[in-house]
Amino acid sequence: MGLPPGSGRITAEILRIAAMPSGVRQRAEALIDVLRPVLRHDAAWLSLLDPERWVQEPVAAPGHQPRLLRHLASTAFMADVMRVGMHQQRRPIRVFDSPVPVTELPVWNDFFAPAGLSEGVSIPLVTADGRYLGLLGAHTEAPEPLGDEALDLLVMLTPLMAHVVDPLRTLTTLAGMVRDAHAGVVLTRSGRAEELPGMPGARDLGVTPAVLGLVGTLLTPGRTWSRFLVPGEYPPGQGTLLQVTALACPPEPPGHHRAMVLFGPPPDTHGLTPRELQVLGLLVEGRSNAAIASALHITSRTAVGHLEHIMLKLGAESRTAAAVRADRQGLYVPAGLLTIRI
Repeated sequence: MGLPPGSGRITAEILRIAAMPSGVRQRAEALIDVLRPVLRHDAAWLSLLDPERWVQEPVAAPGHQPRLLRHLASTAFMADVMRVGMHQQRRPIRVFDSPVPVTELPVWNDFFAPAGLSEGVSIPLVTADGRYLGLLGAHTEAPEPLGDEALDLLVMLTPLMAHVVDPLRTLTTLAGMVRDAHAGVVLTRSGRAEELPGMPGARDLGVTPAVLGLVGTLLTPGRTWSRFLVPGEYPPGQGTLLQVTALACPPEPPGHHRAMVLFGPPPDTHGLTPRELQVLGLLVEGRSNAAIASALHITSRTAVGHLEHIMLKLGAESRTAAAVRADRQGLYVPAGLLTIRI
């Protein structure tokens, strides 16, 4: 496989961009700029797939008008993508060897051709572990297509380019900063759970969908993180309580990721019983003594007794101080899990 001159320098530059602490949009713009000696583009764009809306969310589009960005985010453009098979390909597709004549595609007739663009290439962004992320497209006014050497280089660089704009990359980095996080998932806007690359999922620790569904209710507007206890298995097969750290996802494209949920072993519970942890959950939510008793089907006197034991074990001088301490340390079982045996 022959590669064009300067391939090593371009690869090194992409590695540098991949290490940048900036957001996805900034890394995408830098990636397109670094690839200019290979793509020779007059205009380019990079989009990421939103699998729930089934559209390509534009991330960067140097040289293009805003109206194209609106079209890229439409179902009409996704229809063109599917017709050509760009969401299934694992190799770049040049205009001249497209399996569907570009003159039959609305995006070409309505946007690229009127802008004076003649040739170009579309690069499916596929990660090393096989996840399709989106597309990088580059077009030129010159009619000469990219040579085979340039195409081979793009094939070689595709996993690295995908890594640069991988929406899960930032989340995986954040997960590594949470101490004792042994497993995790990412929740989408529809409540679907996606695995974090390189980490076991919730099922591996016996965490049920009901527990995952609760997380979205705990990350209310203005609150970007929450920590609490849930029933699970650690090690696998051994029932216990797990500590959950839930983090709101940064507002990065394509935008369907909502919360990252990480699981680890429980902290020191200070001798709190399962019932006391349930009482703490209701206390953290601001329930009165009577409301706590009603939710747990116990007498008010029993609820007060539990609260007294909790304050003693936590070294808290009041029920409010106990609630604050439990919330900060994640030492409670959310009220939404009261029906789940712990």
